[in-house]
Amino acid sequence: MSILKQDAFGTPLMVKRLLIIIFGMIAFPRLFIFNRSVVKGMENLRNLPDHNVLFVCNHQTYFMDVVLMYAVFSANKNRTKNLNLFYYALNPILNFYYVAALETMRSGILPKLMSYTGAVTIKRTWREAGKSIKRKVDPKDLESIFKALDSGWVTTFPQGTTKPYSPGRRGTAFLIKHQKPIVVPLEINGFRRAFNKSGLFMKKRRTELTMVIKEPLELTYEESSEEIMEKIMNQIGQSEEFYPGGVEVEPKKN
Repeated sequence: MSILKQDAFGTPLMVKRLLIIIFGMIAFPRLFIFNRSVVKGMENLRNLPDHNVLFVCNHQTYFMDVVLMYAVFSANKNRTKNLNLFYYALNPILNFYYVAALETMRSGILPKLMSYTGAVTIKRTWREAGKSIKRKVDPKDLESIFKALDSGWVTTFPQGTTKPYSPGRRGTAFLIKHQKPIVVPLEINGFRRAFNKSGLFMKKRRTELTMVIKEPLELTYEESSEEIMEKIMNQIGQSEEFYPGGVEVEPKKN
């Protein structure tokens, strides 16, 4: 029975759908009324398969970046590009997952609830509790990401931090070489100005929030990890080749 269906990690789809709708109702005014969200490249979602698609994106807030992705992917599912009408969120995408730090998703009741919308939680290998650490990747974390890709679409943030122009981590390249997904770059901007670091509270209204969905990367999967990461960092706007000195720029006005 469909009422008993679960996602790849055992979350009942009815519960997942309800939580996505509730969080969507809370976030919708912040994305589309108090601020202005501009999304380009939705046509690049049209012909993607329903699994083994990896989105790679720069990171500006813990949660609001992902909320806009849910809105965009749900609109695509419902075959509309009009993000200003909330109806598509009532039939949200359910096979979408996002990689998030275990520490972040356990930081309170709200993040714990949000984790049931599709978080693939992993342990950071370089930082914990605000301190630098160094530990090996947990194979179980990789298995969780593989499981999510086998089931649907996954977004990962190669830098692993909201700090702009931080280097990309090679674990993303390892994941790509192992799983051989279709890799779709996303570039976002404006979230850091509009929201606090978590994305739960607004700092400034009437901010333009942008998301550019780019064409899938052309990969043979035989490239070196360095070559793959260079392509990714260029496409998500985090290479100093494009922004000398690592100075974040304002999105261009049309």
